[in-house]
Amino acid sequence: MKIKEVLRSRGRGVSFEFFPPKQPGSEVFFINVVKELARYDPLYVSVTYGAGGSTRDRTRKALLSIKKAADLNVMSHLTCIGATAESITSILDDYRANGIDNILALRGDAPRDMRDFDISRGEFRYARDLVEFIRKHDDGYFSIGVAAYPEKHPEAPSLEKDIEHLKMKVDAGADFAITQMFFDNAYYYDFMDRALKHAIDIPILPGIMPITDFNRIKEFCSFCNASIPESLEKKMLPVLDSPDGIKKTGIEHVGGQCEDLLRNGVKYLHFYTLNRADAVNEILKPLKDLLK
Repeated sequence: MKIKEVLRSRGRGVSFEFFPPKQPGSEVFFINVVKELARYDPLYVSVTYGAGGSTRDRTRKALLSIKKAADLNVMSHLTCIGATAESITSILDDYRANGIDNILALRGDAPRDMRDFDISRGEFRYARDLVEFIRKHDDGYFSIGVAAYPEKHPEAPSLEKDIEHLKMKVDAGADFAITQMFFDNAYYYDFMDRALKHAIDIPILPGIMPITDFNRIKEFCSFCNASIPESLEKKMLPVLDSPDGIKKTGIEHVGGQCEDLLRNGVKYLHFYTLNRADAVNEILKPLKDLLK
């Protein structure tokens, strides 16, 4: 089912992002995690797509496995950097043939093994180019999501330019957006105000990242322009030598974020699961009444 239709029909809900299994034999664990989180009746589940299409086959396999084993609504991430119109058309045709009708259209990062890669010479320079291409060729088959950045994209010169870029993706045909992770809800609320002022009226789902490994989270933040609140840093200092303490503190912080968002009228939460169910479960269990 198209995500734009799901969002119209569901008053509240959660969604989950996974990455395709990397190691042979890890598929069973992956599907078990998906099945465990299926208890929350997700709006959809998505599977990431590596830089330059590096996980294309594994992404496809994971999507089809989820459809078969858990019968959930699925969405494929799709990056366009370095891709050709022919290769994108091939992917879209294959997804259509297999009943996959949701795409998260992304520019993506340049392949790390290509040091002289020049984005300006590709057929797709920006995510909006991919959105436009899909809309011209899909006859309305796909529901298209795009990325949004509460603290702005790392390459955007300003918050104003960043929101203008999102508006271009919406005008190109995006149905909804998912934000980059953030750990201070003020960034999300401010972002939503700016989006409204630019007549961006599509659903924008907040991206929620459970914190179980603080050093890893700080690494993620360093390359995606997300900040760590000073208050969270202070709470983490006494427990940095305790994995259990880090996890407990992280879950309390992110759980508080989710509760605040739901109490302030946010309808949907999108979780970056990192292919783990435990932290997501601990965050969601206390929120079950708010998600009804």
